[in-house]
Amino acid sequence: MPVGGSDPVLLDGDAWQAYFRDFKRSAFRLEVHQTYTMPAEAETVRDFLAGAEKPEGFNASWHRTIREHARAGRTMTRAKIVRRPLTPYGRYLFEWCIPGNVAAGEDYQIVDVTERPNLGLPEQDFWLFDESTVVHLNYRSDGTQINRELIQNPDVNKYLTWRDLALESAVPFSVYRT
Repeated sequence: MPVGGSDPVLLDGDAWQAYFRDFKRSAFRLEVHQTYTMPAEAETVRDFLAGAEKPEGFNASWHRTIREHARAGRTMTRAKIVRRPLTPYGRYLFEWCIPGNVAAGEDYQIVDVTERPNLGLPEQDFWLFDESTVVHLNYRSDGTQINRELIQNPDVNKYLTWRDLALESAVPFSVYRT
């Protein structure tokens, strides 16, 4: 998905992981899809849907990353768009994933758009690092990730506006689920 006629810069492996290691102040994610079909999660989603107990140490490495950033004063924030009823994947997130992320120090916000008109948010998942670097997460309609694309010369103000709009429309996960 080239932006502005340039060749896309796709991120994978260590080049992608470096963004989570090296950000200096903040990492923000707008999460718009209701279902994600990620190969690394296939087994745990299947187990969750079958009624299994959450495994001991579930998402431990991600929680370690969150805690390290929080201890260093760096923030990790997400705004998750939801529509009721939650999809099976949404239930998996709410029961197995999000609580551990919040406990580790991630600021997880919920934007429920079930009964709201379009808030003006994009239909595009993205990470915004240090309020300057934008990475689009591109998905197929079934939630399968296509790629992660570093946006060259982004209109950062547009992404900051979307971040602020999402957060103004959100409630903390701990408040939403009660």
